[in-house]
Amino acid sequence: MTTLAAPHPEVAKRLRRAQGHLKSILAMLDDNRSPLDIVQQLQAVEKAVANAKRSLVHEQIGHSLEDAAQKAATVQALKELTKYL
Repeated sequence: MTTLAAPHPEVAKRLRRAQGHLKSILAMLDDNRSPLDIVQQLQAVEKAVANAKRSLVHEQIGHSLEDAAQKAATVQALKELTKYL
């Protein structure tokens, strides 16, 4: 598998958002908050992680396609990467 194409500030931003939601959920559990409130925050975490994954995969595919003419291994790397979609 190839390495990351470049720094991914957008991915890190999305994962920090998910981390913040997780901290909120733990506090909500400690405070015996409503299950509806907790589930809404869990949904926000799932969405933030899914968006981070999608962004990383799309960036990497774009980078891999640019290098495809130069690297025969790119096709295999893309197959491995897209199995996580």
